[in-house]
Amino acid sequence: MGTGPPGHWGERARRPSKQTSLIVDPPDGRIPALTSEGQKKQADVAATRVGAGAGGRPAASWEDFTYYIRCITRGVTGSIFPVIYGNGAQIVQSPGYVTILHEMVHEARIIPLDGRPHAGPNIRTYMGDSRGHWEGNTLVIETTNFLADKTGIGLNGGGTPTSDALRLVERYTRTDANTINYEVTIDDPKTYTRPWKVAFPITQEPGYSLFEYACHEGNYAMVDMLSGARAEEKAAEEAAKQKK
Repeated sequence: MGTGPPGHWGERARRPSKQTSLIVDPPDGRIPALTSEGQKKQADVAATRVGAGAGGRPAASWEDFTYYIRCITRGVTGSIFPVIYGNGAQIVQSPGYVTILHEMVHEARIIPLDGRPHAGPNIRTYMGDSRGHWEGNTLVIETTNFLADKTGIGLNGGGTPTSDALRLVERYTRTDANTINYEVTIDDPKTYTRPWKVAFPITQEPGYSLFEYACHEGNYAMVDMLSGARAEEKAAEEAAKQKK
């Protein structure tokens, strides 16, 4: 099984930020402490989600893999936080809407700007329910109605899974012709002991086109990874029998 993409896939900033942490609040740049519920979820993930081979234990089921590895979703923050490749995004503004299309997993967020209320509490999705408005030249997006325990706030949706109480407030502010300052406040009282904020610049690259991201739910990799692990286990069992 491969452990990652080839080196030429990697992306490096041409004008890297001098920030020492993406987290700007708390001022120490550290993620706040987890609540007791958050600690339990973190322990559950460590014990059961081993799809990447954690602890040397291969996944027993497709359910042991994260939603990102299964090519389903990275969540809102997981889709925009910088990673080693696939960071492209296209922001399209039309009358009454803003759409954000992400290169990796190709998720599209269609965000109404007409002041309509959020969907009812029984309607929940991986990416939540977003509503936007303008404050001067800043686009403010509030997102609620998340499904519980699907993705975390970390890179590619990793980390402790968030709850159905998660509320995100994003702020997109253009600071010059090719730069947007991005901020997001994460408020999940069931998971974290206090709200916290991440901020970093997003740089426009003229002429850039989104690459195809050929990863999708139901791809052959999942079958191959699981069947390969079962074959290894069977071989180990046979070898153990022969030693007796």
